[in-house]
Amino acid sequence: MAFIAHPERRPVLVAGASSGIGAATAEYLAAAGYPVAVAARRVGRLQELADKITAAGGEAVAVPLDVTDEQSVLDCVAKAEAALGPLEIVVAGAGDLAVGLSYESGPDEFADQVNIHLNGAYRLYRAVIGGMIDRARGDVVFIGSDVAIRPRPWSSAYVAAKSGIDGLVATIQLELEGTGVRAGVVRPGQTLTGMGMNLDPATTEKMLNDWIKHGLARHGNFLSPEHIAQAVSAMVTMPRGAHMRSVEVEAEGAIPCAKRAQTPDRPQTPPESKGHE
Repeated sequence: MAFIAHPERRPVLVAGASSGIGAATAEYLAAAGYPVAVAARRVGRLQELADKITAAGGEAVAVPLDVTDEQSVLDCVAKAEAALGPLEIVVAGAGDLAVGLSYESGPDEFADQVNIHLNGAYRLYRAVIGGMIDRARGDVVFIGSDVAIRPRPWSSAYVAAKSGIDGLVATIQLELEGTGVRAGVVRPGQTLTGMGMNLDPATTEKMLNDWIKHGLARHGNFLSPEHIAQAVSAMVTMPRGAHMRSVEVEAEGAIPCAKRAQTPDRPQTPPESKGHE
């Protein structure tokens, strides 16, 4: 056989699991039978999530993680593996969002965003990849963003970091070819999470007006975190011998009310084919 099959037990580490996409991904994979280590800075929220997963019949452990601190990353991986076994799947999704015009934001704010979203993801990858290569199997999923393809104003640092994720993953995929380890990127579109919800209304209004001006706000629909969790699951459950390298998930535009009223939920029987009484 050219590929080492997935083992029956595939421990997962989800970084950024205290809320939003990370929490939804951890729950989704745990419900599918994967043992999950949930990792983030907010340990209290992590423990609540781990308890919820366990109460539902899953297996989970909460592990502290600060992706900006290399030692914290190494300790997190060690604790997760001590609790669950060698990591088969790692989801790098830790992050937050700071917005502002590029010429008004400071260098430290810019560097912080890059450090969290790009450098943090690399630290996590670097901490787990050696063991995966040794075992000749494993999946590393990076949570990117569609801003790498369609940049949005007021988020230059975030765009730069997520564009860096795309470049990092493209390079990693070349380097891992033939090792048995797969790496991929999931690019969410606008998703309803806690990230960015602390922005003041005036800033949000200016930002959205600029998005509209440049044609970047097609409609007001948002993805749910569960949509992204399903994309991650599709990537890591792909049978060996195939490699889902990237997935972009966008919110679907709503069908207008008038159109929905004209469209039945299921096909109707044509009048001429109805039976006679």
